[in-house]
Amino acid sequence: MIFKMRFYWKFVFATISVFIICLFLLSLVGCKGPLKEDLVCGKAVQVAPLKENRMRKDGRHSPEGFDCVINGEYQVSCLRDGSEVYFPFSFLKNYFEVYGKIVSEDGEERFEWFHSYSKIYHPKGKYDPKGVFMYFDNYNVEVRERVKCITASEGVPVSTQWEPRGYFYPIQIAQFGLAHYSKYIAEAEPNRLVLEDGDRTKALWFVADGASFTRKFLTDINNFVIEFNTQESLNSKGIELKLSESLTDFILNLNLKFESNGSVEVIVEDKEKKSNFHLFYVCSDLWITSKGNKIFHGLGDCNSWRRLTRDLLVDLQKGQSLSEKGKRILRSRARVTAVIFRGVGYADNITLSSSEHLAHFYDAADWFVKHQDDEGGWPIDVKRHLGAGVEDLDAGWYSAMGQGQAMSLLMRAYYSSRNEYYLSAALDAVKPFQALSEDHGVKAVFMDKYIWFEEYPTQPSSFVLNGFIYSLIGLYDVAHAPDSMGSEARDLYIQGIRSLKAMLLLYDTGSGTLYDLRHITAGGAPNVARWDYHSTHVNQLLLLSTIESDPVFATTAKRWQSYMNGKRAPHN
Repeated sequence: MIFKMRFYWKFVFATISVFIICLFLLSLVGCKGPLKEDLVCGKAVQVAPLKENRMRKDGRHSPEGFDCVINGEYQVSCLRDGSEVYFPFSFLKNYFEVYGKIVSEDGEERFEWFHSYSKIYHPKGKYDPKGVFMYFDNYNVEVRERVKCITASEGVPVSTQWEPRGYFYPIQIAQFGLAHYSKYIAEAEPNRLVLEDGDRTKALWFVADGASFTRKFLTDINNFVIEFNTQESLNSKGIELKLSESLTDFILNLNLKFESNGSVEVIVEDKEKKSNFHLFYVCSDLWITSKGNKIFHGLGDCNSWRRLTRDLLVDLQKGQSLSEKGKRILRSRARVTAVIFRGVGYADNITLSSSEHLAHFYDAADWFVKHQDDEGGWPIDVKRHLGAGVEDLDAGWYSAMGQGQAMSLLMRAYYSSRNEYYLSAALDAVKPFQALSEDHGVKAVFMDKYIWFEEYPTQPSSFVLNGFIYSLIGLYDVAHAPDSMGSEARDLYIQGIRSLKAMLLLYDTGSGTLYDLRHITAGGAPNVARWDYHSTHVNQLLLLSTIESDPVFATTAKRWQSYMNGKRAPHN
């Protein structure tokens, strides 16, 4: 018994000694005290001190902290639980370009990890040149930060992507139009309230002293209108239509003509702050400017009848972004309270609605008809620097992607209206596809064999994949023009599909895709496509698989989609 007691106390003493030594060693690890600074992907970040080692319910100790060194370059605080090592996700996110967040559902929290931030849209059927364009019914072009505004003069976006002052970018304008056309098909009928039509629906107008207001029938347009005559000054009262507090739709649509320098003012209230914003649509060539709570959009030429369709909330937010970066009025806080006319002129069919997709679509289509040059193209009036080893594109270059998406837009405008000028513009847009890049066209040849249509017609050629496929879709749409008028487009489409089948796998990295082939034509490192471009590649191939029988499009799309879930091609 004495021997057993001595052994017991020796065991207890040894256990306590080991515990004290462990505490001493942990104090040397450096997991306590102030914040440490580690290098994560070349950027200094703060790593929080680790919590004390605590006993768990099962009697085991919680994971303990220690330092991890990655490739001899970075050091980060980790946790160790036996042989298992835990890295902070903030490090993994930057190091491996992965994405994750803690989500809560039914009171339970979990961590969701994603390899890609983009989405795949599976076609619901065979691609239809008259139908929804790809998945563009999910696009909201006008709210993008690189859109300066939607011009009141022509109703199309102004881009600041490569030039902060703004310019018309055919790709952006086509996407704006295609998105609204696709929403028009995919969405239900909008809420629409006629405020005044000069005939059956008559509003109560407040007419300033010295101003006049009448309703009359104009024979030149065969319609009833309102006629107003007021002072032109923006400080004058004009004629005012006060709106119900229950009206919360923000698309203003009306027909308008001025016979003097005039303006339309719309007052939008921030219900939470009880403050007003004033949107002025004035006879001017300016795009947009802002002075405090007053935002001005230029109507251009006011002296002829035109349809004005404005998303008032977008117009307000674009004006706010000029002076109050990051501050945007929320839809739930806004309401339209008044419409005011000043000057001498006429107005008709004044409505507020939840959407006017078809009107926005035709604004874009009309822009393309108006601005097409004699060579059938829409020149891009901004210099483009693509990267090392590739010559800059001087202002005035064509883009095959811009041409293609414009053709897709114009063919839909023709089918929905049967106006021949849309068809004519779409057919003329084929011309730049027949000229080489060095001859102010968009055609290139890969390895002296395969025809390619360049989104950026650079020297040397860049062979951008997504822009090429968009151009093929445009050619396909024109190829289906009536009475075989699209035969030239059909021949170019067939040549392009042949090239795509032969060259497609050059863009496969085994874990993602390449944006272009500049590493072959200009040297340097491959230009890996970020996930939103990679998902575009997949979505485009899924579309082509509905119109082409070759399985290469469907099988490649399936493999490329698996890369977005972390799959990798096998190694040797």
